[in-house]
Amino acid sequence: MSDQINITGISAIGFHGVSPEERKNGQNFVVDLKLIFDLAPAGESDDLTKTINYAIVAEVSVEEITGEPVALIETLATRISKRLLRDFPLLDSVIVTVHKPQAPVLVKFSDISVSIERRR
Repeated sequence: MSDQINITGISAIGFHGVSPEERKNGQNFVVDLKLIFDLAPAGESDDLTKTINYAIVAEVSVEEITGEPVALIETLATRISKRLLRDFPLLDSVIVTVHKPQAPVLVKFSDISVSIERRR
């Protein structure tokens, strides 16, 4: 399936990380999503009920970013993917990228991220 909805740059403050400072102070996390499913029914009908409402997907992602802290961004990506596959039955698969641009790394970098793909 090559049809997809892409959402990039969903951001919110979360308290994820291994160090106590990350858990206490929080930092910005950014999520990019590729929602992979058949868009033909929506394209043919112009009917919102035949697609996935990306506004709701973005809200769900923010809920996960701001929700219960985890140590690893791999875990955050997994939580987001599981919730999206659970809540949106039209989804065949999802690719979730979690960026942690303020990760506590002692060398100069522009971004650290993980990407996972999960299927039904």
